[in-house]
Amino acid sequence: MPDPAGADTPDAARDREADAAQNQEADAIRDQETGTARSREADAARDRETDAAQDRAADAARAPEGARELLPVATPARTRAVVRQLLRPHRGLLLGGFVVMVGATTVGLLTQPLLGYMVDLVTEHRPVDALTLPAVFLVLVAVAQGITTALGLSLISQLGETVLAHLRERFVERALGLPLEQLEKAGSGDLTARITGDVSLVAEAVRSALPELVRSVLAIVLTLGALAVLDWRFMLAALLAVPIQAHTARWYVRRAASIYAEQRIATGVQQQQLLDTIGGASAVRAFRLEEGHTELVTRRSWSAVELTMRGVRLMLRFYSRLHLGEYIGLAAVLVVGFLLVRSGSTSIGTATAAALYFHSLFTPINSALVLIDDAQSAGASLARLVGVADQPVAEETATPVATVATVATQQPRGSAVPPAGAVAVTGLGHAYEPGRPVLHDIDLALRPGERVALVGASGAGKTTLAKLIAGIHRPTTGSVRLSVTDPQGSGRTVALVTQEVHVFAGPLADDLRLARPDATDDDLYEALTQVDALTWAEALPDGLGTVVGEGGHRLTPTQAQQLALARLILADPPIAVLDEATAEAGSTGARLLEKATDRAIEGRTALIVAHRLTQAATADRIVVMDDGRIVESGGHGELCAAGGPYAALWEAWSDTRSTAPH
Repeated sequence: MPDPAGADTPDAARDREADAAQNQEADAIRDQETGTARSREADAARDRETDAAQDRAADAARAPEGARELLPVATPARTRAVVRQLLRPHRGLLLGGFVVMVGATTVGLLTQPLLGYMVDLVTEHRPVDALTLPAVFLVLVAVAQGITTALGLSLISQLGETVLAHLRERFVERALGLPLEQLEKAGSGDLTARITGDVSLVAEAVRSALPELVRSVLAIVLTLGALAVLDWRFMLAALLAVPIQAHTARWYVRRAASIYAEQRIATGVQQQQLLDTIGGASAVRAFRLEEGHTELVTRRSWSAVELTMRGVRLMLRFYSRLHLGEYIGLAAVLVVGFLLVRSGSTSIGTATAAALYFHSLFTPINSALVLIDDAQSAGASLARLVGVADQPVAEETATPVATVATVATQQPRGSAVPPAGAVAVTGLGHAYEPGRPVLHDIDLALRPGERVALVGASGAGKTTLAKLIAGIHRPTTGSVRLSVTDPQGSGRTVALVTQEVHVFAGPLADDLRLARPDATDDDLYEALTQVDALTWAEALPDGLGTVVGEGGHRLTPTQAQQLALARLILADPPIAVLDEATAEAGSTGARLLEKATDRAIEGRTALIVAHRLTQAATADRIVVMDDGRIVESGGHGELCAAGGPYAALWEAWSDTRSTAPH
């Protein structure tokens, strides 16, 4: 088994797949003599897919629970500060909604005195006609309260949706700028849980819980004031329920906050396990790991279920205590009313109004306290969103160009500036985990316009070096210096194209314009022509207007890679890094992509992590890596004559080519 701290990094795993693919392609050429090349090529492609899936499945099976470094979670104080910051530009809307809701609640409080007045009319044996005017007023109160409540709730909802939209935009902006190492350590499940589950919880709280909570709190405060207006002794009687309800609320909040925070984390861990298991499903079945992975999924799922049931049991105890407070408060108000009526201090109608006031508190008090449950859950989710949204903006700007990113790298002051278009790597070292370096003291220089191919054994560090030069990772030691003239100030200094191509959902033209938003249709056609993609693009049902990506027209791996290379041409960076950009295509597709790649990087400084040795042979220079170090460097002929690692690989390759039938 490989060392999980070294060779099992994502980049090292990719290097293993790439080098296995190099050997498999050499085998495929040899098989042409016996007429089995096409079959062997298909088998090799399946083997590469199985190896990659096996690596993911094995990593998931070996990873202990809690081993991942989850994305940050904001503290309660910081979460409140961010909410205040988001609310500050909308103070007018906040004030308007509050004033309207106060007015709506105040109007609604006229109902109980009107009903009490009607009780007095009945007890005094007044004529039936005397009830007409109070009844009309009751109708008017209901209509006025309905209109003002609807207006107030709409203002509060508008405020909540606006703030949520700003938070969501800020979250996505920061999430896209998170360092790749941080995302790899946290796992995609944590980020997925925040984007889906946490955003949904906060959105639901904003749409339903927030307006209702505002309405309930205002109703409680103003109703207690109305009780005091009737008679201060009614308010004191009603307040007997407050200690029980306040204690219940404090008791619940102390316990619920931690439960819901743990529940959200458990959900993220569960989603990560599901992603790992499903992503490696083919290897799980091939190596009969179903039982182990089923056990992992079951354990993580039951962990989430147990936390949910803890929350349910807590809620049941919460409700039972609330009912006790309601009983004590209502009994106290009724007793006080009885005593006051018997002593002649108040009328039956007033006592009735007081009892109705307290009874009307049941709904807002229960709603407010029950909404604490939603508030705790939404608060835990909000803290997880703020934890990401509060991350500092990266110093380097990242813009999607090819498949991963285009990164602008600043030059250190006082450093020797290489010629325009050059790359200078000095004393470069990198470790994904402290004390376990995967690159050691790399020195490499790329001349302007030079094409350099990186080859080497599994886990040699080729992909890591490529990503460091592209600016995806920050080096542990040493420096990477790029010298580029950018008169337009686009910031597109170096582009990285990998085998993991993402086709964005939408029209094909919009997908291409991600690299250059102001590109004309002629620019798009020209880019597609250079990568030999214009024929199939024009053959699509709606041409460049055809919807591709998720839910649209499905592109083949070769077509998707041509799309990425077309983006590279449109972005027009002076430096390009290609990390096994032809690895996912078969031999026919690979030859097509190699030609497209040559056109795409023409006139640029290019670093190519070579999956196929034909790419290395045509490069200006070949750099051979082993165990995180550069062991050979030179032209194709020079390295073949040297008899080193590259020569051994090429010898097998060239022998099979010379004997292959034409």
